Amino acid sequence: MVKRSETPARLDDAARAGWLYYVAGRTQDEIAAAMGISRQSAQRLVSLAVAERLIKVRLDHPIAACLELGSQLRRKFGLKHVEVVPSDPASSSTTVGIAEAAAAEIERWLKRPEPIVLAIGTGRTLKAAVDQLPAIECPNHRIVSLTGNIAPDGSAAYYNVIFSMADAVKARHYPMPLPVLVTSAEERELLHGQQLVRSTLNMSAQADVTFVGIGELGIDGPLCVDGFLEKDEMMELMRGGAVGEICGWIFDVDGRLIDNPINERVASAPIPSRDASVVIGLAKGKRKFKAIRAAVVGHQINALITDEETAEFLLKN
Repeated sequence: MVKRSETPARLDDAARAGWLYYVAGRTQDEIAAAMGISRQSAQRLVSLAVAERLIKVRLDHPIAACLELGSQLRRKFGLKHVEVVPSDPASSSTTVGIAEAAAAEIERWLKRPEPIVLAIGTGRTLKAAVDQLPAIECPNHRIVSLTGNIAPDGSAAYYNVIFSMADAVKARHYPMPLPVLVTSAEERELLHGQQLVRSTLNMSAQADVTFVGIGELGIDGPLCVDGFLEKDEMMELMRGGAVGEICGWIFDVDGRLIDNPINERVASAPIPSRDASVVIGLAKGKRKFKAIRAAVVGHQINALITDEETAEFLLKN
């Protein structure tokens, strides 16, 4: 996010310095000479380019340990695709690393010449991934949201990513004009019967590839923090054995959707068929261990992007 204190001219200089350093491979002394500034100023500009996220780095080298973990996960759980990124023990972020890997995977799918339907969920990890996407022209593809774009108070949901994708990806976009949860099963049936919603639901069921976040439960989990569930509702779910959610669909430790009135209120599209679609879950971190494992063993997803620490947990449990 650009700081208000930084002028456009300074950000231009930062972008130029960042390009010279990371793309052209110039030293800071060479950047200083090329831009007519001191070495210290060049160093500060390169640091500013990184801080303002003007520079997005992808590691183009397979790390053997990560490849082996991914191979073991594919064999153990019968997954179609696994990517494991290095863990950073000093970081508390639940998105760094997997967001970049997810962006690269999304980009690979969108660069396919044949038309595809790409379905996408919501959440912090997906938003971080979409923020990493370059501008892509793919008018033959369709991108459809599995989840509603309306928050409980009627405002636009902050972590709904369909509109963020629209800024970067020139493809037809189909949002879901609903909240994640509605007030009753009857209201969901009524809303899903609307022609506009019904066509979006039908399209999502035809997805060639699907990208979803995996949410943990608890009073600090996304459904509570974002205002979709009250704390007492969340605690009741957990007492009933619920451990995770994808697009609002709540499942137990074995990855089965729970029999609870709250699942009857989920207005999101069903997760596309794991037989017909590659459904890629994006998640890492100890808080999500149980939810990720349940999603994998219960075949809520059939592909995974995660980190070394999470992969090692899944292989041991």
